[in-house]
Amino acid sequence: MDETGGAERGTTERVLTLLGLLQQRQVWTGPELAGRLGVTSRTVRRDVERLRALGYQVHAGQGIGGGYRLGPGQDLPPLLLDDEEAIATAVSLLAGADSAVAGAGDAAIRALAKLDTVLPARLRHEVRALSGAVESFGGGRVPVDPEVLMTLARACRDEVEAGFDYPSGGRVGRRRVEPYRLVTSDRRWYLLAYDLDRDGWRSFRVDRMASVAARTFRFRPRPAPDAAAYVQEGVASRAYPHQARFLLHAPAATVRAQVPASAAVVRERGSDRCELVSGAGSLDYVLMHVVALGHDFEVLDPPELGERCRELARRLASAGAVRPSG
Repeated sequence: MDETGGAERGTTERVLTLLGLLQQRQVWTGPELAGRLGVTSRTVRRDVERLRALGYQVHAGQGIGGGYRLGPGQDLPPLLLDDEEAIATAVSLLAGADSAVAGAGDAAIRALAKLDTVLPARLRHEVRALSGAVESFGGGRVPVDPEVLMTLARACRDEVEAGFDYPSGGRVGRRRVEPYRLVTSDRRWYLLAYDLDRDGWRSFRVDRMASVAARTFRFRPRPAPDAAAYVQEGVASRAYPHQARFLLHAPAATVRAQVPASAAVVRERGSDRCELVSGAGSLDYVLMHVVALGHDFEVLDPPELGERCRELARRLASAGAVRPSG
């Protein structure tokens, strides 16, 4: 390996680390920075000069309370990301903002804010388009093409129609839509849009789309449903042949902690009750999952599910009956 190249990379990494430290708090003394970086105070002074040469306003104060600090309200040099890198970074951070890992969401949001601050104006506009077009009830997990997300986000922002190939009923057809919002679930990305050919609101899985393109036709936004709630309800119930509603004798927060957002919609019904809406290929399947939650409940819909409950109760009572031995 070329020693000169290695030394340059080491200096660059150290200068970037120094910049990160200066952004973390208001004032650092020279010895504090030297200790963090593992270098001498003289090297710190050289690295500060390198930052100044790059356009960063680093002020140095003398005496008690003195030290190095970044100038307030300065214009930072552009972050050198190409279009694909900026889009991929924004998509990853948006997904991370909904992570179940403690602290990851806040960190992702802070990183998005920094990204927005230092990107060139052209790319900042694109990232804001993506951020403004996304809502969530979980964290996206199934990989999708970032350029597809950006195309849909631009269409949402610019209020222009979009077209894509989409499977339905065993065949793939072209769909024309008025895109409204991108929504992430705990596994996938969805688009909430008004389907022009079917004359109604629909949600589409982004990973199932092909040949996605924005059209030139602008549209006037219609009164729209809540994007995240609409998609969540569709994922949890409308997509299945059987839907069921229950009144659970438990706080909504307790039940939400037990049930994935993609499996059911939980609505508050007072401080100690909630309504659960879910769907499945079989009503028995939904019923058994509700029983397993461990709360008292009532069947609200459909009526035939009440009879299934009574039949299940008879079976359980019979199975638990004590029979005389031998």
